[in-house]
Amino acid sequence: MRSAQVGATGSESLTEFGLRRVLVVLCITQITSWGVLYYAFPVLAPSIAAETGWSISAITAGFSTGLVVAAAAGIPAGRWLDRWGPRPIMTVGSVLGAPAVLGIASAPTLPWYFVAWIVAGVSMAGVLYQPAFAALTRWWGPRRVTALTGLTLLAGLASTIFAPITAALVEHLDWRRTYVVLAVVLAVVTIPAHFLGLRGRWPDPEPAAGAHRDPGAIARSRPFVLLVIAVALATFSAFAVVVNQVPLLIERGLSATTAAWALGLGGLGQVIGRLGYSRLSRTTGVRARGVIILALGAVTTALLALLPGPAVLLVAIAMLAGAARGVFTLLQATAISDRWGSTHYGRLGGLLTAPAMLATALAPWVGAALAEAFGGYPPVFAVLAVLAAAAAALAAGTIPSARGRPAERFGPRP
Repeated sequence: MRSAQVGATGSESLTEFGLRRVLVVLCITQITSWGVLYYAFPVLAPSIAAETGWSISAITAGFSTGLVVAAAAGIPAGRWLDRWGPRPIMTVGSVLGAPAVLGIASAPTLPWYFVAWIVAGVSMAGVLYQPAFAALTRWWGPRRVTALTGLTLLAGLASTIFAPITAALVEHLDWRRTYVVLAVVLAVVTIPAHFLGLRGRWPDPEPAAGAHRDPGAIARSRPFVLLVIAVALATFSAFAVVVNQVPLLIERGLSATTAAWALGLGGLGQVIGRLGYSRLSRTTGVRARGVIILALGAVTTALLALLPGPAVLLVAIAMLAGAARGVFTLLQATAISDRWGSTHYGRLGGLLTAPAMLATALAPWVGAALAEAFGGYPPVFAVLAVLAAAAAALAAGTIPSARGRPAERFGPRP
């Protein structure tokens, strides 16, 4: 086989070796980027509060601000991905990530801390799932589900790897020096990996019905709007369940240790769910697949809201809820290409992901506020189950009305 052409303007597509190189590179950089930019924070937040005197709510607000910025920056980043490919976007994101983390580490005041998280949010838009999904969708083409499954399986280890590493570092260093070490790791691993490992011609998208359509027209179509709402509701429900599951199980009489194990086994459930997605994609249509997966999230959340025990049953349901979350990640990754092809995957993916990222940022606060208002967590999970059920119902209307023809539109034709 001929080797892959270096550079975005070459005439060669990636060889099989080049495709595997891209997948391996993205698995490594996703683990590292999620580990440093996302999962290190909950481990370090108590130390930040203790050393600085800033409240946990203020510290968390800085982190959430970064997620909101990532959502907003992901929209233009998606357009650039479609045009130039992932190499420049993800390399720049990595270059921004290291100084952003150093800024967090050195923040003398709360405003400085917030500014550093804003820069980190721009970096997240360039290095987390959305650009990686776009890269694999375009490069791997018809085999994208296999590549996306492999990526999400390994990237799911980010918390497993980086949470204990971060905890071990902060035991021997303070939180500032821990973040400095993590910034170095982020730079050393991801900058050269993205720059050297993502080289190769950015291929033309595979032909698809409706691919010629203006992406603005697609974005205003009824199916796309319903898809955005469904994904945002499902994301909000899923993240709120994760954040509030331990206190719910403690209310049900489980010990803190058992509740934590249940949450951890939910992570194992995510892996199992993702392993089964390829078979599900082969045996179901796009509409049925979306409704089934989102309905599974609604059912498991409702069971957590309604069942008082026993502990073994609650842990089993927590694992099933984890499986629903795991397969939902792949559903979101393939939602655009399954309906409209990969031509405008970056731009449409940015529009789809932005509200979901906002939901991710708001879920911890809203869940805790609802628990305080309701006087407990079971009613919160009932509300989350209703939201997930609404997402499943909306998913039924997310299929374009006819292949290659515009669906019903919201707003005027451009």
